[in-house]
Amino acid sequence: MQEFGPQLILVSAGFDGHILDPLASLEFEDEDYYSVSKLITEVANEYCSGRVISFLEGGYELGALARSTEQHLKCLLED
Repeated sequence: MQEFGPQLILVSAGFDGHILDPLASLEFEDEDYYSVSKLITEVANEYCSGRVISFLEGGYELGALARSTEQHLKCLLED
C-alpha cells in the first residue's frame, strides 16, 4: 500500500456472502461486515486520509442485506 500510494479506496460492497443469502459461500454473519469494514477503514486512515467510497452491489436476502449494510455504514460513520 505504501508503494502504491492510493488516493482513496473503492469498495464493491456486496453482501451476498451472508450466511442467509441464497448465493452465500462465505457464510458471513451481520457482524462480519463490520469487521471487514473496520479493516478497510484502518487501511484508508493509514494510507489515504480515510477516503472510502462504497458501492452497494449485491445481496439477495433482504433482511440480511439491510442488517449487513447497517453494520458497514455504522463502521464508516465512526471514522
